[in-house]
Amino acid sequence: MHSSPVRPITVSIVDDDPMICQAMSLILNDYSDGRITVVSTSTNGVEAVERARVERPDVVLMDIAMPDGDGIEATARMRALPSPPHVLILTSLSPSNTVERAAEAGAEGFVSKTDAPEEIIRRILGACTGAPQFNPASQRQLLQDLNRRRPLARRDEARRLLGTLSERERETVVLAADGLTNQEIAGRMFISERTAKAHLSSASDKLAMSRIQLARLVERADLPEAG
Repeated sequence: MHSSPVRPITVSIVDDDPMICQAMSLILNDYSDGRITVVSTSTNGVEAVERARVERPDVVLMDIAMPDGDGIEATARMRALPSPPHVLILTSLSPSNTVERAAEAGAEGFVSKTDAPEEIIRRILGACTGAPQFNPASQRQLLQDLNRRRPLARRDEARRLLGTLSERERETVVLAADGLTNQEIAGRMFISERTAKAHLSSASDKLAMSRIQLARLVERADLPEAG
């Protein structure tokens, strides 16, 4: 009894340059030893999504900069289809934020237009197993994006916490973080020292933080200078 032949992986190529589509088609059809077959090419995101809906390819190689919506938008729409394809971003560059945005949209990796045919084929086959296919350049960019975003996330969280305080509580906390004593805070805010202390105590209770922790929170918030 003979086993049935393995069905080739179907691939759709999306790039606004028809020459890239043709070159990638030749590479995949000629170098994959029958493991991959290109079912269609598209030159814009709208057409690509519609083709994916009808053809249900296993993998889509998706360009980023295209007319009628960029590739990341098209990726998100494809991944929302009933039978979504694996999507690998087809690119020659990894501009800042692209890798992170692509991953958030559901892309499972990057393929460089300058990669060797064997490497491109390996990434397509790997995507079908569910393994992320981020090349070294895109991995570096992803880590850079995440490292750059982490301080911003901490800043935004600090600002959110300070935003839960009343305006007067927040003002006393900021002044205290600048090193002012309760007496100096009172003089600056034209209130009694007792009231200044009460505001600080209330802020401390609300956020469950000591005076030192509140000062560090203000530092993390990196508040804009008062106009």
